[in-house]
Amino acid sequence: MMPEKPIYPVQLIQPDGRRVLDRENAALVADVGPEQLRRLYEDMVVARRIDAEGTALQRQGQLGLWAPLLGQEATQVGSAHALHPDDYVFCSYREAAVAYCRGADPASITRLWRGVAHSCWDPNAINMTNPNIIVGSQGLHATGYAYAAHLDGAEIAVLTYFGDGASSQGDIAEALGFASAWSAPVVFLCQNNQWAISEPVRVQSQTPIVRRAYGYGIPGVQVDGNDALAVLAVTRQAIERARSGGGPSFIEAITYRMGPHTTADDPTRYRTAAELEEWARRDPIDRLRRLLDREGYLDEEFEARVRAHADEIGALVRRTTIETLDPDPMELFEHVYATPHTLVTEERRDYAAYLAGDPGESTARTEGVP
Repeated sequence: MMPEKPIYPVQLIQPDGRRVLDRENAALVADVGPEQLRRLYEDMVVARRIDAEGTALQRQGQLGLWAPLLGQEATQVGSAHALHPDDYVFCSYREAAVAYCRGADPASITRLWRGVAHSCWDPNAINMTNPNIIVGSQGLHATGYAYAAHLDGAEIAVLTYFGDGASSQGDIAEALGFASAWSAPVVFLCQNNQWAISEPVRVQSQTPIVRRAYGYGIPGVQVDGNDALAVLAVTRQAIERARSGGGPSFIEAITYRMGPHTTADDPTRYRTAAELEEWARRDPIDRLRRLLDREGYLDEEFEARVRAHADEIGALVRRTTIETLDPDPMELFEHVYATPHTLVTEERRDYAAYLAGDPGESTARTEGVP
């Protein structure tokens, strides 16, 4: 039996900043000039600053939890730049950089993690769902939304993010099967950051994760997830395929989670310092910075402006997080159903009575219950 042809991730920028000769994929981003490259770089720097602030705020007791994206900026920013305004994103819990690129107010990004709101941003304002804690379920949500949009005649694409660990969830398998059977215009983007909490990716799959898509008849591509330009190229191709009626696609972005799974995790217990150092040499921001420097698009004024902008956004995130007050407890009953519901009305009444110190109303319905 002949061995399977090896898969080589698409790469357009080497770690030292040199371009890779890849005529087919480079053609997908031939229009990306100096200003667009600088914008990619700036968004990645700002995203890292937001992430660092989120981690620091949690360590200081201002957030209950934070899921760091450190090291995955190129995958998130590169793919986000491939989207059209009317495309829709279904995220997991780590895509703060995508939200920023989609136009989310940075002041809203920590609201859910502080426990002061049911959500961070308004999904309809930026065409992106809020952080999803149930691992893998967003794949089903994205596929259903994409199929419904197709039935409505909307020529859009839907992009869903998930990790290598989530690729082993049944929800992702079901989403792939349905999307393939009904040609749903959805792009599955697996951020393979090498670790599903403490489990290495080899436990999730003995072959490249992208090959799972082939079994469903879905075309897939593996890309260097620390190369923003390459991620932009392959995501553009998948988005246009979906928008033009070509059906679903699968992207496996090979990247690395430099920080913990969440701030409740201690990665030093399951991975080595040598592994961390190896991936640090492939840092996505450093890579794009070296390209800009090599091609003469980097200067002190630009770098100073980027740093100042990142610091401004970071300060905004910190200030608004700390200043955010706890909501009125009665807001708990808002936005539960689209229309009034008798059960919610009763619960609202009972809870109001409890807050007012009147046990009569709140115990009336439970008398005689053991």
